[in-house]
Amino acid sequence: MSNEIRANWKTIYGGKLAGWLIYFLGFTFRVEVKGWREEYADPKLQLIHVFWHNRICGLLPLWTKRFHMRDAVVLASASKDGAAIEAAVGVYGVGSVRGSSSRRGAAALIALKKAAKAGKDLVITPDGPRGPRYSMQPGVIKLAQTTGVTVLPISLYFESCWRLKTWDRFIIPKPFSKMTLIFREPLEIPRKLDEDEFEAARLNLETILREGIDDLPE
Repeated sequence: MSNEIRANWKTIYGGKLAGWLIYFLGFTFRVEVKGWREEYADPKLQLIHVFWHNRICGLLPLWTKRFHMRDAVVLASASKDGAAIEAAVGVYGVGSVRGSSSRRGAAALIALKKAAKAGKDLVITPDGPRGPRYSMQPGVIKLAQTTGVTVLPISLYFESCWRLKTWDRFIIPKPFSKMTLIFREPLEIPRKLDEDEFEAARLNLETILREGIDDLPE
């Protein structure tokens, strides 16, 4: 079935192994943090955390150090890659909702809304699961509209890293490398937007997250 959630034991255990490797790798990073506010650690402030798909490896150990007291779920695709991400983030105590715009999109949106209603934070990679790279899909704006939850754009820049030959040029930071983690200004998305206003909100968030990116598609 086209809406089937895919997974097997190799994918799950591989994802868990990757999660633990990233966890220990995170202890070696030298990190400069900008834009952090203590209010972001307050569980009473509910957030939709948004960052690019290829930043997951570097961001995961840094993000959980800042938000370890928060209950969050990440949107992962219904594919085997999504199963690996679900297993990896589980190492950090982060839950998952499976689906994407192409597979199980409606079910995923409903599950995310339920998670938000239950007070959980939402974690979204808006160009996943298949891109185009650094292209803001409309789902995150729709989600912010319907839930009323504040959007927190997060950027991460790498001094030294490996880039895989995947659709997103997935980034693996090199051990002991320096990274810059930036928490951007939070965004409130109005519940009512006409078509032009919606597109302006989408482009604004895309522009914010694209700032300083050194490998934008031509």
